[in-house]
Amino acid sequence: MLKVDDLHVYYNAIQALNGLSFTVGRGEMVTLLGANGAGKTTTLKTISALLRPRSGRIELEGQPLEDLPPHEIVRLGVAHVPEGRRVFPRLSVMENLKTGAYTRHGGTIADDIERAFTLFPRLKERMQQKAGTLSGGEQQMLAIGRGLMARPRLLLLDEPSMGLAPILVEQIFSTIQAINKEGVTVLLVEQNAAMALAICHRGYVIETGKIILSGTAAELSGNDRVRQAYLGG
Repeated sequence: MLKVDDLHVYYNAIQALNGLSFTVGRGEMVTLLGANGAGKTTTLKTISALLRPRSGRIELEGQPLEDLPPHEIVRLGVAHVPEGRRVFPRLSVMENLKTGAYTRHGGTIADDIERAFTLFPRLKERMQQKAGTLSGGEQQMLAIGRGLMARPRLLLLDEPSMGLAPILVEQIFSTIQAINKEGVTVLLVEQNAAMALAICHRGYVIETGKIILSGTAAELSGNDRVRQAYLGG
């Protein structure tokens, strides 16, 4: 479904991605693992056109993405839930959800709002509350719900567990699994490598802007290098 081929991305003179290549199949849930600064967030931003590659190819089911503006990529079925949630703090929960459907024309979004409330019942309880007053976990639920309002085929998730209590992390990851089982392909960036490998089908390890390891979740979980670097030995 998604093919990233020989991607080179720079921040001014500093190279962030150095020939990055990987694939995500339709219906898969794939994780990108790596230390801070390895290039994981840069990868997601480049796929969603928040950054432009200096060279390389990004294709969604054969269609090139690297020259398209962000809103066109959303229309093609790619939704990006960024690191740090980035909800609109002065808008209500309901208003935030509606912004996620801004690229859609015609039809109703009522079913999609109800889907978000089914996945995250707490959002329904707070639908008129300003997003900036929600807890961190509630904001993460809202960010994911807003992303789903675009009816994506591919969902990019950047550090969904960051700053959350363990019980909320389990809830968020359980919901991500449910979203994937509904048919949404997921590309997950996550510092909690154990949780990511527990729910994903495959994974890639990024180091200094390039892939150094890849395999099934089971293969990576059993790899000594991965265990020592990301799984606590």
